[in-house]
Amino acid sequence: MSNSWETLRLLADPTRTRLLSLLHRNELSVGELQEILGMRQSRISTQLALLRKAGLATDRRDGKHSYYALSQDLDKGAQQILQATFAATAQDSQSLADQRALQRIIEKRRRYAEKHFNLVAERLGRHYCPGRSWEALGQMLLLLTPHVRIADLGAGDGTLSRLLASQAESVHCIDNSPRMVELGRSLAKKEKLPNITYLLGDIEKVPLADNSVDLALLSQALHHAENPRKALAEAYRILKPGGRVLILDLKAHRFEKARELYADRWLGFEPNTLHDWIEATGFQHSAVRVVAKEALPPQFETLLATGLKGRHTKSA
Repeated sequence: MSNSWETLRLLADPTRTRLLSLLHRNELSVGELQEILGMRQSRISTQLALLRKAGLATDRRDGKHSYYALSQDLDKGAQQILQATFAATAQDSQSLADQRALQRIIEKRRRYAEKHFNLVAERLGRHYCPGRSWEALGQMLLLLTPHVRIADLGAGDGTLSRLLASQAESVHCIDNSPRMVELGRSLAKKEKLPNITYLLGDIEKVPLADNSVDLALLSQALHHAENPRKALAEAYRILKPGGRVLILDLKAHRFEKARELYADRWLGFEPNTLHDWIEATGFQHSAVRVVAKEALPPQFETLLATGLKGRHTKSA
C-alpha cells in the first residue's frame, strides 16, 4: 500500500504520471503502453516496476502476457493525490493525446474480436469452440427454472438460447457482432421461436432495463469481456430480486493460441477469483466448480458458476 509522500515523489516524473493516468482508465499490457506512449519497452517496464513496488500499480499474468492496472489498495491520502493529479492534467494536450491513443487500443481490441466472430458466425455451431461441450451445457440446464425471462449475454449464434426458448417465457440474446445478431435472428425465425429477441449490444453495457429478467446467462462469454467485473455488474443490474446468474467459462489455462484462434481476451479464470468477483458484485449463495475436462490437449476445463441476487437489495 502506497503512502502519500511516496505517491508525491513518484508523481514528480511525468512518465509515471502518464502511466498511472492510463492505468486508472484501463488494464493494459506493456506492448499496448508502448504503442500509446511511443517509448521503449525497457523504459516503460522500469517505471512500471517502480510503481508496482510502491503499491500504486498491480500486475496480472495471463499466459505469456502481463497486464497492469492502478492498484485498488491505496490509502486515502494517495487516492486523493491521484484524483487531484488526474483532474488537473485531464485537459493537458499530452494527456488528451494519451487518451485518444488509449481509445484506439480499445477499439483495436473490439475490432479484432468482432472480425473473428463475424467470420465464424455461420460455422460456430458446427465447429469446435473451447469449453462448449454438451456435458457442461447439460449441467447448466439442470439448474434452470422453466418459464422465466432469460438474458443470454454474449449469445453468439443462439445455440443455447434456442434450446431454452421452448420452455422460457422469453429469451433476450445480446451480442456485439452484427453478423451474429443477423444469423441468430434468422435461425430463430427458421425454427419458429417468436419468444427470442436478438439485440446488438455489449455485455458490459447491456441494452435491457434494470430488474427485467429472472435469469442471466454468460456461456463462454466472460473471457471475451474487456472487463469481466463490469459484465457481472450488468448481469446483476438487469436481474430481478431473487434472480440468478449462471456462468459457463474456462478455468485458467496457458493455451496462448486461444487469443489468435478464438479472440479470447482472458485465458480463463481461477475458480477462487471468479467466486470473489461474483460475491463482490453483490450476488449471494455463490458457487463455482469444474464440470468438464476435455481429454485432448490443451485439456480445457469448464467452470460452472452461479449466484443469486438478494430479494431485498437494490440494483447495482
